[in-house]
Amino acid sequence: MRVTVHVTRRPEIADPQGKAVSRALADLEYHNVREVRIDRTIHLDIDNDDPEEVHYQVDRMCAEVLVNPVLEDYVAEIHT
Repeated sequence: MRVTVHVTRRPEIADPQGKAVSRALADLEYHNVREVRIDRTIHLDIDNDDPEEVHYQVDRMCAEVLVNPVLEDYVAEIHT
């Protein structure tokens, strides 16, 4: 089963990479860009046909290694 995990930095957390890209865009005269946030997308291919079990497993993976719960939030999409 394919799973896509979208990891986003919480809005109140600084995003230095996004700031650097924002400055570079302004230097290139893209002055209408208000803000840049850099997030991550993780693709997993899991050998399991039970969506509930896969969702539980992905939640555990996110809590244990894929996501920093202090700085980031995530949404997991299970593609059946």
